[in-house]
Amino acid sequence: MKLNTIDTWHQILQTRNTDDLDLLLSDKVVFHSPVTHAPQAGKIITTVYLTAALAVFVNESFHYVRQIISDNDAALEFEVELDGILVNGVDMIKWDDEGKITEFKVIIRPLKAINLIHQKMGELLQAAG
Repeated sequence: MKLNTIDTWHQILQTRNTDDLDLLLSDKVVFHSPVTHAPQAGKIITTVYLTAALAVFVNESFHYVRQIISDNDAALEFEVELDGILVNGVDMIKWDDEGKITEFKVIIRPLKAINLIHQKMGELLQAAG
């Protein structure tokens, strides 16, 4: 049965239940972070990054403002306020024929938001590591 990728992603965000990432992510998923130089390959490291991202990004102000969805990929523009900074970003998600995510790329603006995210994600990832 094919997953409804974007609906499942929204459900994960709403419930903050990262256990469902195991079902949603392909074993060969590649994660592109706005704060790391190299892509992160594999389900385990992508789960670590997405779990940290959910802890940093998802608060009462987080919301998607636009979604562009085609057969096997989507661009989801979001806004969130963190520490008084309005963060604007895009989750670019690509999935396979089973609906499992094969690529997840996050793009963020403005620069002060990137710097804040770099700091907050770094703290969480060091604590998890």
